[in-house]
Amino acid sequence: MADVWDPAAFKARVDEVLGRFVAREADALAAVDPALGPGAGELEAAVAHGKRLRAAFCYWGWRGGGQPDSDALVRAAAAVELVHAAAVVHDDLIDGSPLRHGRPTAHRALRSAVPGHPRPAGAARSLAMLVGDLLMALAGQLFVESGLPAAYLGRARPLWAALARELIAGECLEVLHTGGVPDTAVSLKVIRYKTAKYTVEQPLLIGGALAGAASRLGEGYSAYGLPLGEAFQLRDDLLGLFGDPADTGKAGADDLRGRRPTALLAEAWRLTDAAGRARLRALLDGSGDGDGSEGGDLDEVRELMRRVRAPERVEAMIAARVAEALRVLDELDAPPATVAALTSLAHAASARAS
Repeated sequence: MADVWDPAAFKARVDEVLGRFVAREADALAAVDPALGPGAGELEAAVAHGKRLRAAFCYWGWRGGGQPDSDALVRAAAAVELVHAAAVVHDDLIDGSPLRHGRPTAHRALRSAVPGHPRPAGAARSLAMLVGDLLMALAGQLFVESGLPAAYLGRARPLWAALARELIAGECLEVLHTGGVPDTAVSLKVIRYKTAKYTVEQPLLIGGALAGAASRLGEGYSAYGLPLGEAFQLRDDLLGLFGDPADTGKAGADDLRGRRPTALLAEAWRLTDAAGRARLRALLDGSGDGDGSEGGDLDEVRELMRRVRAPERVEAMIAARVAEALRVLDELDAPPATVAALTSLAHAASARAS
């Protein structure tokens, strides 16, 4: 790959790695018994979409450490996308989300695999959980089979473990705080562990560790990656409620219906008065019916948030974090091509419609 960053070309490389690897594993699963075919299909569906931002950050973490383009590194970076695929399946399951990328989520799609089960919804949820578990296992398999030298992989192994631990910690924190009194500090901590670290910081650090990068560069990666990862999720929160479902591929009512601890909700709660909070609570209690449809009160929720300028506040939080990340790049001891690519990725991660 040339030093000029070509996101489409890189995405095609990662897509090819994931498509071949997961197709092979799906075939192996289905070969055990024909009944496993739907689960195998969901494995492939889980990696069929994505911008491959996590793989890109891993790649440029490697290049920033002075290493050249490498097909083996692209395979290792693609493994991070399998972690993301596993997290998406599990997150949709935990949240009861009906749609992802405009199609039924795994736990909804797999209901067709258990038509005679006495509890088909529960059985489909169990199958989806196991699909997510297998995707996480396959991530580790692809990583170690990437073709990179064992010594390189050994340098990154502690970071790989930290990625999984922090991701699960963030998911647990979201579950523990869902339905509680909205609090911006709590929401930002959930964002940091559930999304920011495994989306930007840890992929960069893993790429750097694989490359044998100096600790000072890793410090720069963290200083850039954490605020940018938070900006990425804050944008996701805004899109979840104010974005076009045709672009996002997700049900617009999901976050509110689930009473998830988003920063958007927390800021609306903080900025409104007692009467507004009482009305917001009543509206949340009546939002959505769990099938992906939007309750009639959701427009009023949006209007209340606009009235107290909560979306503008979240936009300001995004802008501040992107600016912080870009300032770090001014001092980053990395090749110019890496700095240029990370600048482009900062804008792609924070200013998007889906």
